Amino acid sequence: SKVIGWPAGKTPIAPAGFAVEKFADQLENPRCLYVLPNGDVLVAEAGTKGAIKSVAAFVSGNSKSRLSSGSADRITLFRDTNKDGIPDVRDVFLDGLNQPLGMVLVDNIFYVANTNGVVAFPYTKGQTSISASGKKITDLPANGYNNHWTRNIITNKDGSKLYITVGSASNVAEHGIEGEVMRANVLVMNLDGSDKKVFASGLRNPVGLAFDMYSKKLWTVVNERDELGDELVPDYLTSVQEGGFYGWPYSYWGKHLDPRMNGAGKELVEKAIVPEVSLGAHTASLGLAFYNHTAFPTRYHNGAFIGQHGSWNKSTFSGYKVVFVPFENGKPSGAPQDFLTGFIANEDEVYGRPVGIVVLPDGSILVSDDSANTIWRVRVNK
Repeated sequence: SKVIGWPAGKTPIAPAGFAVEKFADQLENPRCLYVLPNGDVLVAEAGTKGAIKSVAAFVSGNSKSRLSSGSADRITLFRDTNKDGIPDVRDVFLDGLNQPLGMVLVDNIFYVANTNGVVAFPYTKGQTSISASGKKITDLPANGYNNHWTRNIITNKDGSKLYITVGSASNVAEHGIEGEVMRANVLVMNLDGSDKKVFASGLRNPVGLAFDMYSKKLWTVVNERDELGDELVPDYLTSVQEGGFYGWPYSYWGKHLDPRMNGAGKELVEKAIVPEVSLGAHTASLGLAFYNHTAFPTRYHNGAFIGQHGSWNKSTFSGYKVVFVPFENGKPSGAPQDFLTGFIANEDEVYGRPVGIVVLPDGSILVSDDSANTIWRVRVNK
């Protein structure tokens, strides 16, 4: 797609009863969002290094942003001291990072998942920036396939473990499976980086990562493989089972063999897990947030919002929206529903591309739009 930016006064479109407004702009590739316990909002600004951005052309007048390349490598903080939904404090929370994506606070330690490792920083409640040096607690495999640099990170309920996503180094291991060590996995480790191991494997490019509120299961959204046609392979939302194998690179959607693998990996394919929810082929589903508030109508309670960044290798656009998957008793209870649309301008152009999603303390949600350098807020229209 060609990103043309949002015309003045135009916003994404939410269902009836909701309002969409700009929360922040003039960012540089805003991706993952995180809310600190005091309500401060953090956004990781990072991108594929060396790529020229086509973003928000002529709308904001920010020519520097439009022509920039590489990655901002920082986390920006927003604070809404007036509690009116519009932040009045903006500060660089952390910089000098290396393609950061995931963030999580455990007690007084703030963890950042860079593309090449997890770094821990001391954090004091209320501070708007961190100047202390971080400590790298573990290395992560970097480089490889151009778009699989993202590393997400969360902790479990008791704050005893860290879970980290690492995408594959290739499309379907075309450069050899030996180059995929510790990749296409969800990893788990202790807070100090010790006892790092594979929690689940065969996940080509897992990005969104969250525990649901009902069953406390771990869930992820996964970008599946390319070049098998317009309708294959669907990206998906799945629960993540410890020790589970999800097919990549040998099979997809359970035991459907990838013809390019020539029958390799038969023993693994026999135990491949079928994901719970199809999100459509080539939708580039990235963001994941369970709705843990009651401000939205009941039908949204406990369900999952998913940011679909949008296709790059499909003959017609797919994705470019936020979808909602209803849940009941800790399980998906229906097909994905469009929630935030209007990103597509025409058959060749889009206004922006949604990525990360987070629920604010007041029950509204934020959606990062990395191609338009904007964060959108969606709230109930009072």
